[in-house]
Amino acid sequence: MSVAVEFAKSPADELRVGPGFSLASVDPKATPGFVGAKADGKSLLAAQDARLAELQEKLFAEGKFGSNKRLLLILQAMDTAGKGGIVSHVVGAMDPQGVQLTAFKAPTDEEKSHDFLWRIEKEAPAAGMVGVFDRSHYEDVLIHRVHAWADARELERRYAAINDFESRLVQQGTTIVKVMLNISQDEQKKRLLARLDDPSKHWKYNRGDLAERAFWDDYMDAYNTAFEKTSTDIAPWHVVPANKKWYARIAVQQLLLDALEGLSLKWPKADFDVATERALVEES
Repeated sequence: MSVAVEFAKSPADELRVGPGFSLASVDPKATPGFVGAKADGKSLLAAQDARLAELQEKLFAEGKFGSNKRLLLILQAMDTAGKGGIVSHVVGAMDPQGVQLTAFKAPTDEEKSHDFLWRIEKEAPAAGMVGVFDRSHYEDVLIHRVHAWADARELERRYAAINDFESRLVQQGTTIVKVMLNISQDEQKKRLLARLDDPSKHWKYNRGDLAERAFWDDYMDAYNTAFEKTSTDIAPWHVVPANKKWYARIAVQQLLLDALEGLSLKWPKADFDVATERALVEES
């Protein structure tokens, strides 16, 4: 299927957090790098599915033959921003056997008895795998900063620990794609109301979301600080405008495509004589 509209500029460049970045400068309604409409975006998403699946299969196959390459997608956002949609509509194009999805919830008592990274490190993707963190270790510098559950000294320790952790992942062969889905406060209200208007979405509604919504500006400040402290050359942040779900999905899809294509993946060569095995199959 031909695609009429593609990204004019790579989201990896358009959306990357650099020096002096401010979240306030990002328009959640914008579609950076993409000039098409919603229908074009949906067509692009569908058209790229096969390419994404092929690259992921190559990664998985290489992992079976000794490659240490792997990919980790970290998704952070305010409630209702569309993390679940990314998992369903983007990651869903991949073969499930090659995906490690972890949705981090509030830590258990056991997890609280360890350092904040203890539960995270156990979920890092294995060789050949695509790991997906739906929320992540960044909760431990975001919500803890907003609610003052950790003091300034502890927060600085955690930023440093995160950078060290991600550096170790990269050294082990992990390519890290960090994404913050950026919606506006008004858009969040619309989505919360839409959940209440649809009985099939009532299970998604949580009054606790309203409690956190009251700290919106504090969360934006916490995100800005996290970006400043942890957007590194080896693991940069990307802020994806997410008021338009279709745009957020194609932007994250393209980030994953760029990351996988950058790994120069190849199908593993057969470690047997193909002609001999073919003859045996024909004779069977």
